[in-house]
Amino acid sequence: MINTIIFDFGDIFINLDKQATIDALKKLGLKEWNEELDRLNIQFEKGQISREDFLLGFQRQIPNASIDQILEAWNAILLDFPLQRLEFLQKLSKKYRLFLLSNTDSIHIDTFEKENGISFYSDFYQCFEKVYFSFEMGMRKPDAEIYNYLIDNHELSAKHTLFVDDKKENTDAALLLGLHVWNLQVGQEDVVNLFSRKELPL
Repeated sequence: MINTIIFDFGDIFINLDKQATIDALKKLGLKEWNEELDRLNIQFEKGQISREDFLLGFQRQIPNASIDQILEAWNAILLDFPLQRLEFLQKLSKKYRLFLLSNTDSIHIDTFEKENGISFYSDFYQCFEKVYFSFEMGMRKPDAEIYNYLIDNHELSAKHTLFVDDKKENTDAALLLGLHVWNLQVGQEDVVNLFSRKELPL
């Protein structure tokens, strides 16, 4: 039986529009998303570069855009956080050990907190035994080290742990380590329907 659940954040609880950021950056003059931006994003998500260096990296590719415009474009990805998901999580926290494990950066988390307010994000974070953001950990999914860190740090049993994420590469990595997984299909499934998944020993 599962006694622990590790959740991703984006597109599991908060809705995202990944294309919105790409479109906004193109309006500012970016020709296309490229390897250099991928590298910057990974470094920023691992907390290896500062917010300033990250934004300046973008500005080098779109020199006519201001830092504020780039920041706004970067945050265009963030949409709403449906209240029903928080309420579901609050009920779930009474029965299971819960953890949040998100590949994210300081800009997106600061924006999420500012836009939703301390009451909402405090209620959200309090559902979890521990909240883990990649930029604070110096590692990110799907690298095995990030899952092993959680398992070892909290003495979790992989066979009694479920990992929920919208990216298949992330759930595949967790599966290899012996965790139960749900690769949630965005737009077709919702985290609140967790208990309708009969294949999981919940």
